Amino acid sequence: MATVANGPLGEQAAWSLNGVKVLVGGITTTALAGVLMGLGASQGSWGNAGAATMLSVGIALLLAAQFTMRGLTSVVPGESRVVQLFGRYKGTIRSAGLHWVNPVSQRRRLVTRVRNHETAIAKVNDADGNPIEIAAVVVWQVDDTAKAMYSVENFSQFVATQAETAVRHVASSYPYDSRGRGGLSLRDNAEEITHRLSEEITARVARAGVRIVESRLTRLAYASEIAQGMLRVQQASAVVAARRQIVDGAVGMVELALQRLEENNVVELDEERKAAMVSNLLVVLCSEQATQQVVNTGTLYQ
Repeated sequence: MATVANGPLGEQAAWSLNGVKVLVGGITTTALAGVLMGLGASQGSWGNAGAATMLSVGIALLLAAQFTMRGLTSVVPGESRVVQLFGRYKGTIRSAGLHWVNPVSQRRRLVTRVRNHETAIAKVNDADGNPIEIAAVVVWQVDDTAKAMYSVENFSQFVATQAETAVRHVASSYPYDSRGRGGLSLRDNAEEITHRLSEEITARVARAGVRIVESRLTRLAYASEIAQGMLRVQQASAVVAARRQIVDGAVGMVELALQRLEENNVVELDEERKAAMVSNLLVVLCSEQATQQVVNTGTLYQ
């Protein structure tokens, strides 16, 4: 693990002064240097001790002002400056405005705004071995500028690679469709899956000082080579589920009809006629086509 000052690498505030005051002082010093050099030049050659002194002081003040103003650095909202001195991390400036730091230090710009990364559409086998196409969008932000700058080579590329790896791993860990077997599936449990995806990406990019704000699946479908076959499977499952619901409702209605007939003493039916009545009612209630009504003008046994 990278270290700074004999400790673990982590963001810390950099020492800085109000840059506006330093800028005003630098401009004032530069103007004074210009006046002194102008007076020295107007009073004669370098042989004149007073003129030479004014020229020397003016040049020294100008060089000092220019060197001092090299330490000025401006920070806009949504950005930061990572301060480095002689190869050592000295801290990060996050507050917006004009700051002044050690003029010989190096200031590296780092964007801290929220960013989006959309993964490419990946073809992966789900937990059942079916090829699926999946993609996701990851919303992230730099949380620790020191880790982002020094722990990885390119933190943006690192986030992109780790996000795609996490998407592939999550896709291969769950089936596309549970098909009534219980457990999580990619299609039926989108909220739980995206939550676990965010957790995995967070764990993978933690070393880069990045915070995952949100992640969402943007594409989830069977691969084209099996899409038609799996569509037929889904349609068959839907038909079976619908028929099951219809049968359950029909059985309940038949039970209710027999119970009401018995309670109100409308008619007495033996077991054979009850079976016939149940059969007829189930045919009427479960049939997908309209049934033809038949009126019996005789007795129940004719």
